[in-house]
Amino acid sequence: MLPTLHERFSLRGFNTFGVEARARYFCRVRAASELAALAAEPKLAGLPRLVLGGGSNLLLSGDFDGLVIKVEVPGLRELGEAGDAWHVEVGAGENWHATVERLLAMGRPGLENLALIPGNCGAAPIQNIGAYGMELAERFDSLLAWDIESQQVVRMSPGDCDFGYRDSVFKRQLAGRRVVLAITLALPRQWETVAGYADVAHELKARGVSQPSARDIFDAVVSIRRRKLPDPSVIGNAGSFFKNPIVTRDEHRALIAHHPSLVGYPLPGGRVKLAAAWLIDAAGLKGATRGRAGVYEKQALVLVNRGGATGAEILALAREVQEKVADKFGLWLEPEPVIV
Repeated sequence: MLPTLHERFSLRGFNTFGVEARARYFCRVRAASELAALAAEPKLAGLPRLVLGGGSNLLLSGDFDGLVIKVEVPGLRELGEAGDAWHVEVGAGENWHATVERLLAMGRPGLENLALIPGNCGAAPIQNIGAYGMELAERFDSLLAWDIESQQVVRMSPGDCDFGYRDSVFKRQLAGRRVVLAITLALPRQWETVAGYADVAHELKARGVSQPSARDIFDAVVSIRRRKLPDPSVIGNAGSFFKNPIVTRDEHRALIAHHPSLVGYPLPGGRVKLAAAWLIDAAGLKGATRGRAGVYEKQALVLVNRGGATGAEILALAREVQEKVADKFGLWLEPEPVIV
């Protein structure tokens, strides 16, 4: 059955930046059958398509002259045990943070480090979301997706998704070719603390917690994120706007020679992940305002809509940040959100 199509639809309430943009057509989808019906609709033939989840990893730089598909596939069900993990299937339209909290209440920990990440579950594998020492890939079993070319549902394994740092095959070879319908999570039956990340360790120490439970980690992460990041319902933003750049050991050594206080985190293989927020701050842009767009004063990694900013204004500020960091450090920051 063809879902209801809305014309000249405002997307302001469907992106966490809160920028005004309109879609030529807009619809909500709750099942693969509705995606099949959209493919058969003559007036939509040849139009560009934008798949939308929670709108929290998106910057709309203008109107979209095509079809916006809001994925709202619901559901959460336990699939049982497999090896050393509990398997749980979650609909792509379910809110990510609410799912993390619900699973914790069900006695299924393992996602607590990823608490309060905005957006829906369907977007989690696309971005390979991560925070505080954990990535989705570590808790991922498989997903179901609608293949636009073959017009059928396919299951994808971790290898099929080709996860990387804030990256997956959905951002590269399969960009615009598959729509995530549901994800299956693999949650550890033998839970172990992941609390090595400095911010989490400091927060737990401040709370007097020496042997944290999953709920302690969850509460600590929520507290940290609420302190550092603005609430999109109050100040429009898409969370971290730039990826933390990864450099070789030699590149890191050269940078440290000129910038001794540079913040970095060692990675396997001799690489180092640099703190993009530190780079932006050191470039003198933390708290900067350009018209109605700005760099958040409490966390330089976050660009904000200070009220009525257009997507083009925010994009111009992002380019300024990239250029000034490149001038000072020779590094080009890569945006995390999808820019449309």
